[in-house]
Amino acid sequence: MTNQPLLVTDGLEKSFGGVVAARDISISVHAGETVAIIGANGAGKTTFVNMVTGYLTPSAGSISFRGRDITGLSPRQTARAGVRRSFQIAQIFPKLTALENIIIAEIAAEKESVGLTTPSLVRSRVEAGMALLARFGLESMAQRRTGTLPQGVRKQLDIAMAAVSNPEMILLDEPTSGVSADEKISMMDSVIAPLKSEKATVLFIEHDMDIVRRFADRVIAFYEGTILIDDGVDVVLNDAKVREFVIGGVYA
Repeated sequence: MTNQPLLVTDGLEKSFGGVVAARDISISVHAGETVAIIGANGAGKTTFVNMVTGYLTPSAGSISFRGRDITGLSPRQTARAGVRRSFQIAQIFPKLTALENIIIAEIAAEKESVGLTTPSLVRSRVEAGMALLARFGLESMAQRRTGTLPQGVRKQLDIAMAAVSNPEMILLDEPTSGVSADEKISMMDSVIAPLKSEKATVLFIEHDMDIVRRFADRVIAFYEGTILIDDGVDVVLNDAKVREFVIGGVYA
């Protein structure tokens, strides 16, 4: 990791009418980190992710990525700058195959897309799509309509779609939500490994502390729209306020 942070947010705030959903969110994330974001429902986690990825415009504060101010950019502009995301509910085209979903994501990610204009370009996109599916262990699902896939596989596909063109940073909104308890670890292994193999910086929202301990280098705990603590995994998971307001007991 370099000394220069990849992502910096300074004093981020977001209000909806008289309700303050986030206030004074100031963090720095370095290239190569894997950071978990924890907190109770309504703590401001997804609001933060939505601001960083352009789905919400901050009421105050700034966001910079690689030293460039990206505050207020659209989701597409933010994605093309190198910041991508997946969603708590997988954003896929259920009537299309997994491969077709990946190809659509490839085209959308390009700054100057030429679509599928020639047979050679079609072949190139299919090859690239199959290679990406293979990285995420989904090659056997390539010709399956995504609406028929299990929830965990749909979540993997959503993350794979966010990973086209190897973004520098990817934010995962509750990647294991809806995934059975006995499949969560293997599902996260199948997405974190290919992301890290391409040196992506990863922020992920998570409620399962076993997942946090296994995959995070660092944890940011949110509480009522503010940052409660930002530190190493063991420090955060054993913090008295985190145990009281987030975990609900001692985590060892």
